[in-house]
Amino acid sequence: MLPALQNVNSIIVRLPNWVGDIVMATPVFESLRANFPDATITACVRPYARGIVQDGPWFDHVIGCNDKSIAGIKQVVREVNALKPDMALLLPNSTHSYITARLSGIKQIYGYRRNLRQYFLTGGPLPIREGKGYKPLPMQDYYLELCRYLELEIPQPARCKLYLSPALQAEGEEILYRYGIQADDRVIGLNPGASFGSSKCWPTEHFARLAELLQQKLDCKLLLLVGPGEEEIAEKIIAESQATIINTGPDKIDLAQLKPLIKRCDLLVSNDTGPRHYAVAFDVPTVVLMGPTNPLYTATNLDNTTVIRRELPCSPCHKKTCPIDHRCMTEITPAMVEQEVVALIYNTAKNTIDL
Repeated sequence: MLPALQNVNSIIVRLPNWVGDIVMATPVFESLRANFPDATITACVRPYARGIVQDGPWFDHVIGCNDKSIAGIKQVVREVNALKPDMALLLPNSTHSYITARLSGIKQIYGYRRNLRQYFLTGGPLPIREGKGYKPLPMQDYYLELCRYLELEIPQPARCKLYLSPALQAEGEEILYRYGIQADDRVIGLNPGASFGSSKCWPTEHFARLAELLQQKLDCKLLLLVGPGEEEIAEKIIAESQATIINTGPDKIDLAQLKPLIKRCDLLVSNDTGPRHYAVAFDVPTVVLMGPTNPLYTATNLDNTTVIRRELPCSPCHKKTCPIDHRCMTEITPAMVEQEVVALIYNTAKNTIDL
């Protein structure tokens, strides 16, 4: 490691804001714990996302980071100050993540040298330029480059991981029991939402038809995974389908409870959003329906994942809502997805399907 880090005893890690990015950053957490086995390591994360990391072996403390207001910043600074950190590692690229760390009195602050903060950080790698922007890289590798800059040992193989406490596992089993899911049932999870925006969402009528095809083809139970604000999407799928679907919406499943549910699935069909990365962490086979996003950002650990996407002149656009006809998602048909689900279950699928 860098000589400046030899006497570090307390570390603050500012986690990403998106669920999938947090999961893809877990090899960084593993690296920090391995390289600083005796240090106090604290995660600073959006309050809604605490459940993702709270059972992992990486952190001694988890602080809710609600730094979008002056009052929130003051609260974070108070909590961080109490831990007297020697160093901060910033995974988001934002300037205000630096400001919060600096206001906390942390002397060594590392992160990517982007935006205004590049002139004030203690150190960090420069992002790779491509044309007028930045080169798209798998986010797992992007975050691990911070560890390489700090000259830390990297876990081999570098794979995202999630953990469940015995209490959370028992809670998940109780929820599954109420849904009527038995130990020998084949469970296929359906994840139809995306907090990013509607552009990432496969049409509800397609999910409804896929559910019918899967129950006709396979002896399975269908578990509809519903996040906050996605209740209407779930209700439309239920109303439009003749299949028997278990709707988790009424139970308000949080990001901690989601872990045992996805771990129980034999396969997950998901939009390109956070739960697909849960599935990777638990080695659950996954079919990903990708539209407006660049597949390069998630092009790691795909050995048990099939990505289906349309190669179009307008894609990837990274827009939250489609300004035209959403063809990148509508032209992925239920029959195509059903074929890849069956292939993945029987281990004959390809990793990426560009249509």
